[in-house]
Amino acid sequence: MKSLSLVAVLRLGLFQGCLGCLAVIFSGLLNRIMISELAFPGLLVGGALAFEQFVAPARVLFGQISDAHPLWGRHRLPYIWLGTLLFCGFAVVSVPLIFHVGRLLEAGDQGPLGFAIAALCGLFALYGLSVSLATTPYLALVIDRTSESERPRAVGVIWCMLTVGIVIGAILIAISLRSLDGVTDPAVLEPVLLRFMARVAVVVMALTLLATWGMDNPQTTAADGQGQRREDSITLPQAWALITSSRQVLVFFAFLICFTLGLFLQDPILESYGAQVFAMPIAATASLNAFWGVGTLLGLLLAGLWLVPRLGKLAAARLGSQLIVATLGLLLLCGFSGNASALKGVLLLFGLAAGIGTNSALVLMLDLTLPQAAGTFVGVWGLAQALSRALGKVIGGGLLDLGRWLQTTAGLGQDPFPAYALVLLVEMVVALLALVLLARVNLRQFREDTGRTLSKVLALELG
Repeated sequence: MKSLSLVAVLRLGLFQGCLGCLAVIFSGLLNRIMISELAFPGLLVGGALAFEQFVAPARVLFGQISDAHPLWGRHRLPYIWLGTLLFCGFAVVSVPLIFHVGRLLEAGDQGPLGFAIAALCGLFALYGLSVSLATTPYLALVIDRTSESERPRAVGVIWCMLTVGIVIGAILIAISLRSLDGVTDPAVLEPVLLRFMARVAVVVMALTLLATWGMDNPQTTAADGQGQRREDSITLPQAWALITSSRQVLVFFAFLICFTLGLFLQDPILESYGAQVFAMPIAATASLNAFWGVGTLLGLLLAGLWLVPRLGKLAAARLGSQLIVATLGLLLLCGFSGNASALKGVLLLFGLAAGIGTNSALVLMLDLTLPQAAGTFVGVWGLAQALSRALGKVIGGGLLDLGRWLQTTAGLGQDPFPAYALVLLVEMVVALLALVLLARVNLRQFREDTGRTLSKVLALELG
């Protein structure tokens, strides 16, 4: 690494861990509360939460702004801190708004309900913009501060910290909200959840400052020490020319969408799956994310330390995608038993597959990124992942509603499992499509195409 020690990498990883912790609390817990305790329609929950990801095109813009417009002499940290402050605040405000929408749904007052739902979608959109504002400069900072040879290792450590944060978030929910097991009264749930979210937000903001303080400086985005042009010397139109210069960008973009959908299509319904099919209480369904997170952490380490060096990036990514398809099948099959222990075991295996696939995909993503346009490419790949997360929330919730409607129409009884089975079956098909697209990824072609375009861009600038 050029200037990042192991301690510095761990500090930067602490921010990712905080983000993962808040994300599992914000999305996982609120998903469960809205669907199971407040009886929100699945499509409403998925659609509202999807607005967090629908604003993802702003990632490309935020990356370019942080490159070209430093604040107080620094290109990254002011944007990271401002974004973190905003998304922590919006996370706290979301709790009373969700319960307000729940009261209006129960009352059936259509006029105020429409405005409240619009406000909820707007709040999730603002939350997503804030996350984009913080994370895009953050990832660009990681690329700024690492050499090409050391970057995969640094990113592997940082993503492990993200997974640790997810596990910690799930454990925090299980411990802090154990007293709410069996409680369905919104008047009791709301104040407890509001206090919990406020405490988490304060801790996340404090740890973010600790993690990133001193990491950025005016020299970070100056010359990189090797006489190469930095990304902030390339305009947005020139960066766009680089992005569109290779068909491989589109292929990998499509792969990232299908791969991420194959991981997260069940995300908006996972905790309610545990609640309705396996009869698990709130604290127990929250712990499902911990099992998934532990498996993911093990998969990340296994892939980074052994599988990717031994098999290669593409082969390891292919193996991870194949394992994801297989474990999704197991996740579907264990629903027939209704055994909560089997569900936890399968989620551990699913996390292991996800970790292997994610590590390999991240290394591929770094190889498909030019150092001279790092922030812009990070924004594009982040857009693919965020777009698929948004689609996952909408499609996952919508498929659940569709499954329930089909079940009622066909007179198949009140068993909740068939509707969830439809979601998991579609997710398996999408994961298989990711495998097909992965076979079309060609790193050499990407480097040749973008290298030619970059030479033209720099020649024009020098001319």
